[in-house]
Amino acid sequence: MEKINNTNLTISHSFQEVSHNWLLTLRPRVKESSYVKYFNIVYTYLNPAFENKMMAEISRADVSRFCSDLSDSVSVKSKDLAPKTINDILSVLRSIFKYAAEEKGLTVANISGISVKVPYVPIQVMTLSEQKKLEDYLQQNQTPCNLGILLCLYTGLRIGEICALTWEDISTAAPIVYVHKTMQRIQQVDGEYPKTKVVISSPKSNYSIRKIPLPPEIYQLLQENRKDKDAYFLTGQKDRYMEPRSLENQFHKALTSAGIARMNYHALRHTFATRCVELGFDIKSLSEILGHSTINMTLNKYVHPSMELKQKNMNMLSELFIDS
Repeated sequence: MEKINNTNLTISHSFQEVSHNWLLTLRPRVKESSYVKYFNIVYTYLNPAFENKMMAEISRADVSRFCSDLSDSVSVKSKDLAPKTINDILSVLRSIFKYAAEEKGLTVANISGISVKVPYVPIQVMTLSEQKKLEDYLQQNQTPCNLGILLCLYTGLRIGEICALTWEDISTAAPIVYVHKTMQRIQQVDGEYPKTKVVISSPKSNYSIRKIPLPPEIYQLLQENRKDKDAYFLTGQKDRYMEPRSLENQFHKALTSAGIARMNYHALRHTFATRCVELGFDIKSLSEILGHSTINMTLNKYVHPSMELKQKNMNMLSELFIDS
């Protein structure tokens, strides 16, 4: 992987040089994980397609063809390039074009509106029966990791947030958990060894920094299993954490032991949000508990009424039928 530095840069209008400089200006302003994502998009997809072109030579038609080529790789070449990933690539390309125009004063093509349609993919939500099976298994096998899975089921914590959680983040004075950091494994793009590393940093947005009230029963269970304040919640130890990939594996083992079909860890967050809506939670409160910036994000992305709730709502129409 090429190492980026800011010495002896030759001013050029080539896409390669402009993208190179865009990354340089971006690096001090974004989280390390975000920078790695942008770096990989530039060097994996964009530079191979446009590096030999001058910015002024890249037309809207060129970008449209590039988009089509990426889309074809999904269905023809089986590169596992999801439509959302393609749109992320195009978003970075638009940012580079904007940088070229606004910061470098270059004339560039208008590439707004070029994107691929993201198909609807049903998300995974546990049924009440599955949730009960999982809860029973977790409470009968109260390891620190299993308590973490249970905590996510009742708070909607993201996988990186529970991995970074320490006992200090759970109040001893009130049933509250304080969420202010996240954990993830990222690539080291400067050629350092090992090639990846685990980082603990602030969440992806200020809205993700939040205090979540806990149900009394869950809080009591946590108090009964409380460890040293500096210990990681998932391990109970100060000097050993559990990273997201390992927690995902433990979650799959718990599902198997509980007799539940395999699903991804994020299903816990979806399930929490869905149960809250079914119980009549105030949506604004739920949005803040989940760490969303808007209510619409909560409604559109995470709230998925069950068939049982839909039927309950539809049953209300019976009163109109009877009255008629």
